[in-house]
Amino acid sequence: MRIDHINIAAPMDLLTKVRDFYCLALGLEEGPRPNFSFRGFWLYGEGKAIVHLVESNVHHAPETPPHLDHVAFQMSNIAAYVERLDTLSVEYKTKYIPDFNISQVFCYDPCGNGVEGNFPGEILE
Repeated sequence: MRIDHINIAAPMDLLTKVRDFYCLALGLEEGPRPNFSFRGFWLYGEGKAIVHLVESNVHHAPETPPHLDHVAFQMSNIAAYVERLDTLSVEYKTKYIPDFNISQVFCYDPCGNGVEGNFPGEILE
């Protein structure tokens, strides 16, 4: 078993900000999407639609943090990634786990969802 995609539902004004974040910060690309009866975007990484965004006027930020803390993406080129986050004025935290030789970058998308970038074999200098 493996995770196929994540789905984020929000009003369209917020959804476009979320789309821009995932495209500009993570380097995903907007691509083809089925002709559903509702608006949205499918964002692709390495040829696969891994982030689905759907318009919804019933989904709003919760008063307390949700139980799903974050989603994680395996990535490469940590220096370029943090440079993009800096350019976008996105706050982030970094962590290096020597036992597994992996660097991590934690931030939030415009909806407040936690986003973790994992960079195996890379150290941020």
